[in-house]
Amino acid sequence: MDDGKLRYYLRGGDDDWLRNEASRIRLKVKGEEVLKRGLIEISNHCRNNCFYCGIRAGQRNLLRYRMTADEIVDAAHNASELGFGTVVLQGGEDLTHTAGWVAGVVSRIRHDLPDIAITLSLGERPLSDYRLWREAGANRYLLRHETASKDHYGRLHPDTMSFENRRRCLWTLKELGYETGAGMMVGSPYQTEDNLIEDLHFLNDLQPDMIGIGPFIHAVSTPFESFPNGSLQTTLRLISLLRIMHPNANIPATTALAALRPDGRDLGLQWGANVIMPNVTPTQYRENYKLYNRKETSE
Repeated sequence: MDDGKLRYYLRGGDDDWLRNEASRIRLKVKGEEVLKRGLIEISNHCRNNCFYCGIRAGQRNLLRYRMTADEIVDAAHNASELGFGTVVLQGGEDLTHTAGWVAGVVSRIRHDLPDIAITLSLGERPLSDYRLWREAGANRYLLRHETASKDHYGRLHPDTMSFENRRRCLWTLKELGYETGAGMMVGSPYQTEDNLIEDLHFLNDLQPDMIGIGPFIHAVSTPFESFPNGSLQTTLRLISLLRIMHPNANIPATTALAALRPDGRDLGLQWGANVIMPNVTPTQYRENYKLYNRKETSE
């Protein structure tokens, strides 16, 4: 699809065709089943200060926590008992969770639950960490690129973070044999239509196995707390475009959609998504994993 067509659909040129075509492709390639991944939010500590994130290092209005290894393994067992074929261990870039410690947790889950897929989403790490976790039994890794524009990346992150390293990590994950997920925020501060076109081109180059996108939702006590939320409709259009462009990718209907509208995730599925990620984090921790305002914690 050329850039002119992409802009046409992003601007709402033919929403009915876009939604129907994405739905047709999803049913043809993925079937009617909605895949469920059990999400375990293992830590809300993070070394980074991304300007949009509610668990950024500079966030003071937050009760910090780290799950123990036993708690994580127990949550994985709970996910398996609920019938989920995948667990997703997600957290901030918490270096207290060393590479060896994470590998130990992954190994325990792999030993106890040999048939479950283990997905990690723990941010940017050295190649040696990614390799160790792969050898321990991790199958998949999610690392949203957030934006494919270097200039835009610089407006969303402090100078201590590297646009080039984020991209390098994604290519490294693919080379190590992970099923790799990337994605961007829709409607983040200073984002332009050209930025979204760049994102679509980058994803075409990367060819990820999973594409996770969601609307920007402002978080309190962050530099972007006064910025408006991203557009639900633009996000849905992008889900459809990505389904058409990447028929085999797993595309989740993210919780951020539900932050804008109670039926947001249902709409995401109607527009081409095929995955949801119910939260199986122990209840005492859920309300403190506050990436953005109005994050649901009741799943």
